[in-house]
Amino acid sequence: MNRIAVTLLSILCLGAAVTMFSAKRAGAAAPATLLTPVVVELFTSEGCSSCPPADALLRQFDAQPFPAAELIVLSEHVDYWNHIGWSDPYSSHAYSERQSAYGNHLHLDGVYTPQMIVDGTREFVGSNSHDADQAIAKASSVPKIAVRITDAKLEGDTLHARIEASPLPAGIRSADVLLVAALNRAESQVSAGENSGRRLTHVAVVRALKKAGTLSPGQSFTQEVVIKLEKHVDPADLRAIALVQEPGPGKILGAAQQRLSK
Repeated sequence: MNRIAVTLLSILCLGAAVTMFSAKRAGAAAPATLLTPVVVELFTSEGCSSCPPADALLRQFDAQPFPAAELIVLSEHVDYWNHIGWSDPYSSHAYSERQSAYGNHLHLDGVYTPQMIVDGTREFVGSNSHDADQAIAKASSVPKIAVRITDAKLEGDTLHARIEASPLPAGIRSADVLLVAALNRAESQVSAGENSGRRLTHVAVVRALKKAGTLSPGQSFTQEVVIKLEKHVDPADLRAIALVQEPGPGKILGAAQQRLSK
């Protein structure tokens, strides 16, 4: 009888955990100490008519609808649409290269927009909320190393931040430590191309991404990092994001973010 009771209790506990995550869009958030950081990258373009629904989905994720995860979202605007009528003002060839590197690492036949990548391990069409929910649910159950970003401040057009990361898990040879500067919100009135006449809204628009260092086995990471922005922005419109990622780019091992203030 005791063995049966223990088995039933285990089933009930597992069911409760699944139910908590399934209620991601309906209820209160879990305590901050229980949240697992999950990085959601969207490769998008204002020249792509299929991208606005994916941009809208990323905005939903930025509102933190998942009680078991802290979603760290990144909107990375590629430049390979710029020759088709509209030059995306937030685009950079660096983000096109990052997307291509993901494609090679994930053994894809090619890359596309809108493409969403969760924790560097799973990709799908960026507007597919079902696939996104599944990927985030899986990623939120994977342990991450502790990462902390503090003292983020903007001096002129230079972002300063302190990044701390705990040692790598066993079996991981090395990881890149990245600092990202992203606009909290951006808008464009598109006057040409496939989205001509539309006003587009984005969140977490990446404006700079820099490798801050390397995390080696058995070592922690503590470093002051600076990253230069192309244009000066209001500090209140900026967030700093730290990523610890296997080279490739590969799996995200840990992440943290901090919003700046005036």
